[in-house]
Amino acid sequence: MNLKNICLGALALSMVSGFAFAGALDEPDNMAPFFTDSSMKTMKPMEEFKAAFMAMPKEKQDAMMKECQDAAMSKPHAEFCANVKMLGGASK
Repeated sequence: MNLKNICLGALALSMVSGFAFAGALDEPDNMAPFFTDSSMKTMKPMEEFKAAFMAMPKEKQDAMMKECQDAAMSKPHAEFCANVKMLGGASK
């Protein structure tokens, strides 16, 4: 019985921690305003990108900026992070 409880606890912990580590760049709802298509392959022009970024709450802007500073997180989002870094000074 103890082994079963330990396994269930470990499973629950891994599920909860998996959601806790999902970042701003991994959330489709956060990223969708910056792209022209639902597949999020074509980024909007800088003027529209800036408008979408400035419309976000400061907490989300800061979270995106922080994740773009992390090399591992920013690599798959290189073009997006380059734009965010350009706007970094404008949001303060």
